[in-house]
Amino acid sequence: MRLPRLSRLLLIGCGLLLSACSTLPPPGITPVSGFDLQRYSGKWYEIARLDHSFERGLSDVSASYTPQADGSVRVINRGHDGETGRWKQAEGKALFNGDPHSASLKVSFFGPFYGGYHVVALDPDYRWSMVAGNDHSYLWILAREKRLPDEVVARLLMQARQLGFDTDQLIRVGQTRSDG
Repeated sequence: MRLPRLSRLLLIGCGLLLSACSTLPPPGITPVSGFDLQRYSGKWYEIARLDHSFERGLSDVSASYTPQADGSVRVINRGHDGETGRWKQAEGKALFNGDPHSASLKVSFFGPFYGGYHVVALDPDYRWSMVAGNDHSYLWILAREKRLPDEVVARLLMQARQLGFDTDQLIRVGQTRSDG
């Protein structure tokens, strides 16, 4: 049985749309295994990121993760807008993509729309992490403190390059204000 041309195009279009909405890591990128959400919970400071409209112009960015009773994670992202002089905050929800011991989650700040959140490098003591999105245009380096030693940043940048990220485009995030 042959589908009419319009039906075939609709099926192809839906398939492309669904693949574009994937919350899985990019090919060749493996999230950290042995992940412990309780240890990861709490406040993280953004050390570096690839630029995106939703964070453009923000400094002093932090993210706080709080496990919820239903297995989800409450996410609060906060940053200072230098143009307005005000703090901006967004609250979201994260869910594991599968095994909660694999650091592969999906995060939503906008209702039913989710993006990938994949911890691809993690300090054994949970002092720093490197997080990728669902494609190579999303990357963050996070730390428990507002500063991260240069040698750690250099190792993470090398790993990010090896994973296919354009590290020349990373923005170093200023962390100079009190948490306000």
